[in-house]
This record gives sequence, structure tokens and C-alpha cells, in this order.
Amino acid sequence: MSYGNRVQLKVYQQLEENIIPVTFEELEKKAKEHLDPKPYDYVAASAGAEVTARNNNKAFEKYQLIPRMLCDTSKRDLSVELFGKKLSYPLFCAPIGVQSIVHPEGELASARAAAAMGVPFISSTASTYSLEKIATEMGESEKWFQLYWSNDREIAASMVKRAEAAGYSAIVITLDTPMMAWREKDIEHAYLPFLEAKGIGNYLEDPVFCSRLERSPMEDIKSAIMLWAQVFGNPALTWKDLSYIRMHTSLPILLKGILHPEDAKLALEHGVDGIIVSNHGGRQVDGAIPAIDALPEIVEVVKDEIPVLMDSGIRRGSDMIKALALGAKAVLVGRPYMYGLALAGEAGVKQVLRNIISDFDLTLALCGKRSISELTPELLKKV
Repeated sequence: MSYGNRVQLKVYQQLEENIIPVTFEELEKKAKEHLDPKPYDYVAASAGAEVTARNNNKAFEKYQLIPRMLCDTSKRDLSVELFGKKLSYPLFCAPIGVQSIVHPEGELASARAAAAMGVPFISSTASTYSLEKIATEMGESEKWFQLYWSNDREIAASMVKRAEAAGYSAIVITLDTPMMAWREKDIEHAYLPFLEAKGIGNYLEDPVFCSRLERSPMEDIKSAIMLWAQVFGNPALTWKDLSYIRMHTSLPILLKGILHPEDAKLALEHGVDGIIVSNHGGRQVDGAIPAIDALPEIVEVVKDEIPVLMDSGIRRGSDMIKALALGAKAVLVGRPYMYGLALAGEAGVKQVLRNIISDFDLTLALCGKRSISELTPELLKKV
């Protein structure tokens, strides 16, 4: 009996309790009821009029599945190989910062949940807890580190070296956030959690960052916060700067935020190891192309030279199927697990991942497919 069938049976027999809502819409609603408006909107809201965020989800509806019948799908293989490692599922926990605003344990709880579920966790530069603390929670489980490239390049290099030393196995450089976008709800609330010393744990424990301070963060947290505000982001970066990070790590480097096929070509030319097609869940450029619509052109350009992953809009197993059929090697899920964290901590994140994986497994079988390798564009019709 495969994963989804086992979970179904346990739930129907009431051997396993649903501690959070199963549907994404109800999950989001309950999280909104549970959280104060400021942290909820920081997680749920997006840039501008939030057109991109809405269209990320709507765009999946344009790709319709065409199931095949009388295929033996009694045994399924959900695994995928990336960078020489076999992963149980083509699913990652997306890098999300400041998780402590929805639950006190924040990234620590999410990381433990991901490890327990066999889902790789991408730890954010903007975590409240340091990358070393998160790595300790995960043990030997697969983990990647996401870099927001500071305008102090030595701080960026320091974080990458720390990640490699702590056991992370890839570096994800987010390109689409050289500065924070105009997020209307955050502006209305006048709320930026970093100014409350949340989400800057990696900076507070970074030796290079701390060397720029006259006194330690424990002695003078306000000066540390102000330095963070000065060094976060780097709008001066260009493609030639990628070689600097390459100098400081032997890990695979992926670029997150690619939407234009010409940028995919440039990524190949500059020797990166992977691409994550993403519009940051709509949080950066309002009106940007939905990530799922950008994916096929990026895949066409890359031609399997390097793996292409995708995020922004993954809510259910069928979304995973569509992205993988369009050529993604794996997908990242974001807001759903944050809502699970808000409602039930580590157990809530585990159940969000359980539900998505189960849905994915069952939908794969019902489409007449047994493995990720069988998912091709022929499974889809665009309307």
C-alpha cells in the first residue's frame, strides 16, 4: 500500500487525527483567525494589489490533467535524484524568514517537521534562529541554505561558509529581493519584524557582521538592528558577482527568482548548478508573470543541463503534478506550511506536508503514472 493510501486509511479509521484543516482555503482562514493582523498579513499578503499572488494560483487552472486508464499503478515511486542524492519526494520546504512571528519555535519547529517527513528544508538568511541551530535540529537530514546577498560581500561569504560547515548541501541565492517591495498591508501596519530583532538571527551570530559593531548584539541590540537595515540587500549585484560566492563554497549553487528565459541562458553561461523558477509568491513584483507560466520556457532553454525547480502557488498534489509534468524536477511549498506552523507548531507543519504528499501520490496514480519520470507535458492540456 502506497503513501497516500496508507494516510487515507488511517484518517478514515480515525487512527490519525486531523489537527489542522485539510483544505488550503480553510487552513488559511483559520490561520487568519488565530494570528494577530500584523504577522498574518506579513505572511499572507503580497506586493501592491496582490495580482501576482492571485494569478499564481489561478494559472494552475489553465493546465488540465488528462488521466490515462488501465495502467498498473499499484506500486509508485515518489523519489527524485538531485545533485547525486536520492530524495523521498520532489518537494521542499521553501525558504521563509521570520517564522517566529507565527510560532515561538519558528524555523526550529519547521525544520524538525521537515526532517521527520523526509522533506528537505531550505533555511532562510532571514531566520530568527541561526542556520547552525536549525542544522542541529535536523541532524543529517537534507537541508539547503538560502542567501540574501548583503551589500557587505564579506557578510554574504561568511554565511555561505558557515552553511557549508554546518552540513547544508546546497546554496540558494535569491535574486528577486535586492530590496523589499512595496507591500501595502505591511505599510498600513507600519510593521517590519526585523526592526524588532526578529529574523536577524543569522546576522547576530555572524562573526563578520558582529565585527562591524562597536559592541556585541547582546550589549546593544539597537545598533545591531540598524546595521542589519544598512547591509540587507544589494541592488548593485550583476551576473559577474556570482563568481565571488563560488570562490567561497564547493556546494551546488542555485539561483532563485528566474522568470525570463534570457536569464536562464545567463545562468547557464555563468555556470550555476540549478534554477528555481519563482516570483517570490507575489511578494516582490506585482503584475509579474505566474511562475507556472514561466516554467516551460525556462525548461526549454535549460534542456536538462541543470535541474529546474519551481515555487509560487503550490497548494495541492495536483499542482505538483502539473509543475513536474512541465519539466520541474521538484517544487517548493511555502505559505501552507507556515499556516500549519501557526496553528499547531511542528505537528501542524508535519500534517501540511503529509497532506500534500498524500494528495500528490494519489493523483499520480489516478493519472495512470507510477513515478516522477513518467510525468511529461503530454499529461496536460492548456486551456
